Amino acid sequence: MNAAPEIYTVSQLNRETRHLLSEHFLTIKVEGEISNLSKPSSGHIYFSLKDMGAQIRCAMFRASRRRINFVPDNGKKVIVTAQVSLYEARGDYQLIVENMQESGDGALRLAYEALKLKLSDAGLFDQTAKKPVPEVPEKIAVITSPTGAAIKDILFVLKKRFPAIAVVIYPVAVQGDSAKYEIVQALTTANQRKECDVIILARGGGSLEDLWAFNEEIVAQAIYASVLPIVSGIGHEIDFTIADFVSDLRAPTPSVAAEIIAPDQQHWLRRFQQLETHLLQLLRNKLGQSGKSINWLLTRLQQQHPGKQLETKAQRLDDLELRLKQALRLKIRYAENSVSAQSARLWQHNPVNKINSLALQVQHLAGKLNLLMEHRLKNLGQQLAQSSQTLHAVSPLATLNRGYAMVTKQTDAEVIYSAEQISKGDLVNTRLSKGRFVSQIQDVYHDPKDLS
Repeated sequence: MNAAPEIYTVSQLNRETRHLLSEHFLTIKVEGEISNLSKPSSGHIYFSLKDMGAQIRCAMFRASRRRINFVPDNGKKVIVTAQVSLYEARGDYQLIVENMQESGDGALRLAYEALKLKLSDAGLFDQTAKKPVPEVPEKIAVITSPTGAAIKDILFVLKKRFPAIAVVIYPVAVQGDSAKYEIVQALTTANQRKECDVIILARGGGSLEDLWAFNEEIVAQAIYASVLPIVSGIGHEIDFTIADFVSDLRAPTPSVAAEIIAPDQQHWLRRFQQLETHLLQLLRNKLGQSGKSINWLLTRLQQQHPGKQLETKAQRLDDLELRLKQALRLKIRYAENSVSAQSARLWQHNPVNKINSLALQVQHLAGKLNLLMEHRLKNLGQQLAQSSQTLHAVSPLATLNRGYAMVTKQTDAEVIYSAEQISKGDLVNTRLSKGRFVSQIQDVYHDPKDLS
């Protein structure tokens, strides 16, 4: 008897199905076109991924969405890396997207941006490494397809602008797997030959995939290593390739590249005519100035002729001679006047006159001095006589003449006027009016009246 089958609830069935799908499809890549894109405020995105026969619902959460470097949009073809799952609440089979990249051109665009960043960091785009393009090249190398529209446009522009410039064509494939190698070989050959002054690297327009040979790293390295300056003219004006950034100069189209390199013949002819006119004017001005200069030099030469110089010098010499004679006469006259003035002053200050005057003064003063001396001596004689009389009247000698004597100690000449001043045995000097004598005290008597 068969056992009754297990009965699942809807939730159980969806849960078991989700586990089964997750275990069987761990991580897969799926390519398709985005449709029904929804971007809620949570930062997650929800969309359908479809192809020609089917579609599948997808969810990409905010953390995973931050890792993509482009903006997903409806109609964009992408490749997603996802886990197969089931949304249990609705029973919807879906993909949980972990990563997303653009498919086709989108993948190429990622590779393009990555290589561009790499080469920029390596310095291949630096302006300091750019070489100048010659103003008027003698020969131009053109690296392009020999059958494309680019070579026709380039040759047409070169012939129109400056047909005298020679052109060397290096035919290469500009699309396909071998294109990058042929372009590198052409660049190497052109640099080895060095028969041209500048290189045009060109091709017509196309998709990013069509232009991809000019986005290859080996082509960029060959352009950077080129000794000859390179002008790129690849695609249309909106197209930018890695080769454009590495080249020394980028032109928006092949035709513009030819216009940049080849000078305008008519412009140069007009410039030559202007230069010719300007040169003729300069020559005429120069000749005119030279003629004036020659005339001026001839005049100067005549003025500087030795005969002229001698005449001028002779006249100058005569003038100096006259001035010298006149100066000598004036000098002599001035000297004579000066001698006369000095003689007069010298006569006024003659010492003989001074001596005579002083001699008279001396005689006068001598006479006056004698009179004064005689008068003075007479007065002094009279004063002396008077003083002698007065002195004699008060002199002790006058007293001695009247019989008195003057007694002094012999030891110290002290005048003795009292008996108390002497003692018995003292020697005394006695001065008389005429002469003196020494005596010894025999005895001393005191007058009682004097003692009282």
